[in-house]
Formats: sequence, C-alpha cells, structure tokens
Amino acid sequence: MCPESFKKPVEVRGEKISSSAQEALDFLEACRAEKQWSEEKFHSRQTAVLGGEWTLTFEELEHGARMAWRNNARCIGRLFWPSLRVRDLRHISDPDEVYAALLEHLTIGTNNGKIQPLATVFAHSDSDGPVVRIWNHQLLSYAGYEQPDGSICGDPKNRDFTREAIRLGWKGEGTRFDLLPIIIQKRGEAPRLYPPPTDQALEIPLTHPQFSWFPELGLKWYAIPVLSDMNLRIGGMDFPATPFNGWYMGTEIGSRDLGDADRYNVLPAIAEKMGLDTSRSSELWLDRALVELNASVLHSFEKAGARIVDHHRASSEFMEFTAREMKAGRAVSADWSWIVPPMSGSATPVFHQRWSDLQCLPDFISQPKAWVKF
Repeated sequence: MCPESFKKPVEVRGEKISSSAQEALDFLEACRAEKQWSEEKFHSRQTAVLGGEWTLTFEELEHGARMAWRNNARCIGRLFWPSLRVRDLRHISDPDEVYAALLEHLTIGTNNGKIQPLATVFAHSDSDGPVVRIWNHQLLSYAGYEQPDGSICGDPKNRDFTREAIRLGWKGEGTRFDLLPIIIQKRGEAPRLYPPPTDQALEIPLTHPQFSWFPELGLKWYAIPVLSDMNLRIGGMDFPATPFNGWYMGTEIGSRDLGDADRYNVLPAIAEKMGLDTSRSSELWLDRALVELNASVLHSFEKAGARIVDHHRASSEFMEFTAREMKAGRAVSADWSWIVPPMSGSATPVFHQRWSDLQCLPDFISQPKAWVKF
C-alpha cells in the first residue's frame, strides 16, 4: 500500500488508533484483496489489531516480505517477487544461532549457483527497539584495508566496516578479495565477531570469452548478493535483522563494484591490457573497457553455472513487471537512478520512463549502521 491509498484513521470508542495499528489495518486490507481472504478471516484479523493482540501469522509474514520486495523502489528484478521464499526465525535472537542461520541462508540461497530468492526473518523490534542486528551490509563482501597513504586495498565501500572488524579483533590476510567476517549484536550485549563464511561462498574468478590474458587481472566476485542491514517493515512491525537476496544483474558487479572509480577501479588496467589509447577521453577507452568487463562478468557467471541477468533482459523484465502491476491496479514505485542500469542506460526501455519513489509499504528500508546506532 502506498501513502495515497491510506484510509481515513479508524476510531475505536471515539479515539483514533495509533499509526502503527492503522498501518496494520491497511496491510490486512491488502492481504484480503490479494490472498482472497474470506470476510470472516479478515474481520478476525482486524479484531486482533484493534484489540492489541495482533502478531503476524506465517502467511502474513510471507506475503508481507514478498510485498516488500515488490514495493522496493531500488530493485529492478521485482518481476519474480511471488517466488521469494521466507524463513520464519522470529524466535531467534541469540547471536550464535543467528550466525548458524546465516550460513544456512547462504547455502539455501546460493543453491549450487541456481540462486533462490530468499529472506530470513529474525526477531522483531519491541518497544525498546531492535533486539538483534547484523552489522554487515551484505553477508558476503570484501574487506577494504586503509593504507598509510590513504589508499584502499580491496573494496573502498567496506572501509568503515573493515575498520570496525579489526577493532573487534579480526585479522584478514590483507589481499584485495578477503571475505569479511560476520558481526552480530544482541541488545544489551557486546557485538560478536564470527569467521567469514568462506565455505558457503561461491566465488567466481573472472575470465573473458576472447581475452586469454583476463585471468591475469586476478578479479573475482561472489555469486549471491545477500543484503543484511535493512529493516523489513510490515503492518507497523519492524524486523531489523532480515537478510534477503535475489540474484545479480551483471552491471551491478561490472559497472559498479569493479568498474567504478571509487570502488575497485579496474578499467585503467583493462584498457592497458587491451592496448587502448588512454591519453584522451574522446578515445572512449573507458567505455570500451567497461563493455569488456561486463562481458567478462556475464561470461564467467554463466560458465560457472551461477544465475545472473544482463541489464537489457532485466530492463525488459521490469517493464513486464510494470505492466502486470498496472493490470492488478497497483502503482509502481521506482527510483530512476537505481532502476536505470549503470551502462547503456538509454538503450534500455526503463530509461525512457518517468519513475517516482512512492514509499509504499511493506518495504525493506535503510537504517543507521549498527555500530553508529543500534
């Protein structure tokens, strides 16, 4: 549900109910329509909300998580939202148990390369806030070691997290592709440091369909992007520890993670290997190197049997998603700067549309870094 679809506040005994209860009622209305609930079932759930006794059933949790994926304005892969598998681990808040469940998530989600969209839901927030938080932005990511000269060895995006992990006692090998440890914190306790999930990580060395020298660059990436620091909000309830994943669009790795000048910045090295003239931008050496880097990512994942989608297909699938949502009578929330691929944008259909972030709920919502504000 989106803001413009909210109903007038319900009154109980002449008093307006809380905003979270109103959000719950709006969510139940969506469930009734989309799950084709009977009136008896709907009114029973509505009564639970108004009586202050409502907690999500698994059916509601599952559909709410799927709606959150469907509503997320930054995701281009939402055509497949009904296929999201949800693991209900709301009873778990002990960090050791959370860590074990995260390793299971990686194994199930990776699925030997046939990536399965998956969400694992841990304990919800209560009146005192989050019960447990996962510090990592993604369950798999590479360290970014700050050097004496200010440069970064590894992934600059993860500099701050790497610094926190080292502060807690972690020692990596110091390479460009060191998998980071997992840090979990329960409210009222110190954060706990756990080993990097190396056994559960499917890492793919990058090769190229034409360039035999490409492996000399020593590049690789992991097969599954599991976001783990966002808050899942459903019906006025918050689940601040809910790792979830789909599969990669190739340009996320090629254009952003590896190609971006503020990340791994590998385009100059590729251009040199290709023998391109890098003295003038008008030679379009950056563009040529970028295309070949993205070709390498798609080729390598396909060779490894790991599910991935190119940006042209992903854009077409998003337009199909949009058409289906319109047919269902639902507005599509989208952030143009995220939906348009970071390469060949104008060659994709999503570029030529106007998108708006409608801030629909349920959704996966950004929250402060756990080491800054638990």
